[in-house]
Amino acid sequence: MNRSQPETGLRARLRNLFVFLRRENLLRLFLILASMILLGAIGMSAFEPKTSFPNAIWWSVVTLTTVGYGDISPTTLGGRLIGMLIMFCGIGVLGIFSATVASVLVERKLKEDRGMHSYDFSDHIILCEWNYRAKEILHELHADQQGHEVPIVLIAELELKPIDNDNLYFVQGDLNEETLNRANLAKARSTIILGDDRLEPRARDAKVVLSTLTVESLNPDVYTIVELVDATNVRHCERAQANEIIVGSEFSSKLISRATMEHGISKVVSELLSSRFGNNLFKIPVPEPMAGRTFMDVFTQMKQVHDSTVLAVLKGGEGEVMSNPPADHLVESGDHLIVVSARRP
Repeated sequence: MNRSQPETGLRARLRNLFVFLRRENLLRLFLILASMILLGAIGMSAFEPKTSFPNAIWWSVVTLTTVGYGDISPTTLGGRLIGMLIMFCGIGVLGIFSATVASVLVERKLKEDRGMHSYDFSDHIILCEWNYRAKEILHELHADQQGHEVPIVLIAELELKPIDNDNLYFVQGDLNEETLNRANLAKARSTIILGDDRLEPRARDAKVVLSTLTVESLNPDVYTIVELVDATNVRHCERAQANEIIVGSEFSSKLISRATMEHGISKVVSELLSSRFGNNLFKIPVPEPMAGRTFMDVFTQMKQVHDSTVLAVLKGGEGEVMSNPPADHLVESGDHLIVVSARRP
């Protein structure tokens, strides 16, 4: 049973390749080139008895491509006529072949820029909606040590791919089952759902909730991060099984209020949240030698060995968040640490 699956996949790929070659007329050109090489070799070996058939194949290929090494050359009238025929015909056929390949590549690039392609990535990130925040998110993800090579598939109602980025792939259209399947949601690592700035706040949050329901219904295992305007809609996203909910206005309001009372707080938070400069926040599993030890022991060991400061403990990796736990709190295996460090420990 296990052997038949790869065979089926290989057979499907070969069939798709055959259909592609036939649709683009490349199959016909390949057959013409092969026929010219074969007929040229037969004619060369017939008129030039000293030239073996394998050497005639080599001569035919070299002559057809106008390379002309000169290691084999016809001496008889018939052989030279065959060579002239291959030269003149080869120029035309190779020109058509080059133009066809170029047009296929250009068409493929245009389809990618217009978001008409489907992708089969795995462990990638799907970014829903495009705005100035999406551009900043993209820059931060690429600046992160782990995120700079992760493929990012953008789903948005745009005519063309918004920026020229080799690691950004575009699917044109509204967020629905069809576009999510084209982005290969089934194998995605995370999905980021941003608000549509073209809508008023209530409609914008409603669209986010609906998008979250769509994503979670298709793949409940994907980690979903959503952006809201109004904190009263948080419970709707929680019912839609969103993993993390960020209320932009609420977050900025809290940061402004803290910066008002404690000057300089916003600078520290900005540095910690950015992957492009200064120290960063990282989430790491508890190292096995530290499992079962007190928070103070883990805190001291992480600072001494990794020059990292532990801020919080996440129970089970994604469970309860314990910021600044008591010194005697036992850190267990399976927990994760939120640390501040210049690089990922």
